[in-house]
Amino acid sequence: MPTVNVDKEILFKGLGKEFTLEEFEELCFNYGIELEEETSEREMAAKEVGADKAKELSNRAIYRIDIPANRYDLLCAEGIIRALSIFLEKQKPPVYKTVAAPKGKVQKLFVRPETGSIRKFVVAAVLRDIHFTQDSYNSFIDLQDKLHANICRRRTLVAIGTHDLDTVEGPFTYEALPPKEINFIPLNQTKSMNGEELMTFYEADRKLSKFLPIIRDSPRYPVIYDSKRRVLSLPPIINSDHSKIKLTTKNVFIECTATDLTKAKVVLNTVVTMFSEYCKEQFTVETVEVVSADGKSAVYPDLSMRKFETTKDYINKLIGTDIPRDKMLTLLGKMGLTASSGSQKSKQAISVLVPPTRSDILHAVDIMEDVAIAYGFNNIVKTVPKAATAGAMFPINKLSDKIRRELALSGYTEVLPLILCSHDENFKFLKKVDDNQTAVKLANPATIEYQVVRTSLLPGLLKTINSNKKLPLPLKIFEVSDIVLKDDSVERRAKNVRRMAIVYANTKGSGFELIHGMLDRIMLMLNVPMDVTGSGNGYYIKESDNVTFFPGRRADVFYNNNKIGYLGIVHPEVCQNFDVPLAASALEIDVEQFV
Repeated sequence: MPTVNVDKEILFKGLGKEFTLEEFEELCFNYGIELEEETSEREMAAKEVGADKAKELSNRAIYRIDIPANRYDLLCAEGIIRALSIFLEKQKPPVYKTVAAPKGKVQKLFVRPETGSIRKFVVAAVLRDIHFTQDSYNSFIDLQDKLHANICRRRTLVAIGTHDLDTVEGPFTYEALPPKEINFIPLNQTKSMNGEELMTFYEADRKLSKFLPIIRDSPRYPVIYDSKRRVLSLPPIINSDHSKIKLTTKNVFIECTATDLTKAKVVLNTVVTMFSEYCKEQFTVETVEVVSADGKSAVYPDLSMRKFETTKDYINKLIGTDIPRDKMLTLLGKMGLTASSGSQKSKQAISVLVPPTRSDILHAVDIMEDVAIAYGFNNIVKTVPKAATAGAMFPINKLSDKIRRELALSGYTEVLPLILCSHDENFKFLKKVDDNQTAVKLANPATIEYQVVRTSLLPGLLKTINSNKKLPLPLKIFEVSDIVLKDDSVERRAKNVRRMAIVYANTKGSGFELIHGMLDRIMLMLNVPMDVTGSGNGYYIKESDNVTFFPGRRADVFYNNNKIGYLGIVHPEVCQNFDVPLAASALEIDVEQFV
């Protein structure tokens, strides 16, 4: 959980009330956050550098507050004060609005095609006529650091750049250039550097050195210019000194470059909603038009409310309460949500409008959680279940354990590969063609190795053989785990399927007869008879045309006349694709059929 340091005096002034330590601890608990400790800058520094070096620091009281990891709106003092004030019903939830720029000052950001190879996305906004104090300025910088460490995943997914708009001129361009062609003076420095010199210069920097590997080995670095070719930032490393934010800054240009557009939008919304309260016209944000490389334009930020529909009974059933609908609407209001009786005529319906600050709300169950928090966990009456039940393993897990035991007793070693794999490993390497109807694909994979959720256990087993081919032969491995298949009939449009797979690899023979023998052994253990009469009662194998296996040495496995898997000698081309210099045989079946 992230920890936010909030000045006690500023906190109580914002809440309009003084609290004892115990009272504030209780308030935090009631809201679903936790007060870790009361300390000071001097005490915190003394733990790191010693009391003598820390004695010159401020001794003002600071509250260290633990925040849920998905509540990005609480990562600064402004967010915490606003949320608690609304919870205490001292203020109503603000309405965040986007406004058009003054005539002649419309900002545009043009994206060049080359950025697609390094950091594809960028979003931007302007905070106009803002007034900073030293405390709010420090909080503004601290929020960026907290977001970088949290949702931005140490700047790998999103990097935030904030600039004094009055020192630069639009339109802006987001480009990707060779390192030596980028020259500017980095933040708080006096000497101009190119991209390569900058990387060398910051190698010893305690804070920035850990971000250098994100782009260092790339042939092009992302960079943002203004209309006069002055650098604003080199994301995700550092901003330019020319456009740095100061206490006297009145207009702030905010850009977020990213590899994940959704997270970029969340980060931008969080920054502008938290600090738009310091604008002359409170809670208003000036939009920026971003023109992508293909000519399409989009306006950011999007501060529209998201709508969710749920019911009173759904919420009460999950919490275990009997809260009236009118009270639920009030409770949701205390959590910063706008709730009404809904568009339906039903007395159960509840319609909820979620502000742009609450990116953590994704489903009706999150609405239920907010109701439970506002109602008070301690107010939920303990009840005795109407039926006596005993905990037990799911049948599929119990069956899986029995299969694992049987395979282990037969001399096979269990392996646990990753459930994500590359597109080629899941299809091309197995000589299969992607029908676009089977595999769940990641929209923004971090690397080429993690593009799809596997639809077979075989790629992971063959990769394991490749990584362990120097071990004594034969190699006998197995896995009993899940694959994922598309299924539009369910809400999440995908389903998990429990599979069992084994691979035998050796230089002396493929071991096909051993794999076939293990199939018979597993079926014997499951009390499944062999269907020798064709009655459809039991299991049998039938010659297959599965291209992953060698012709004439491959078969499909059927149970009660339904195909549940396959076995055979792995095709030499498949072995070559996975760099397996051994003859191998494999078996893979769906074990959910036997539950």
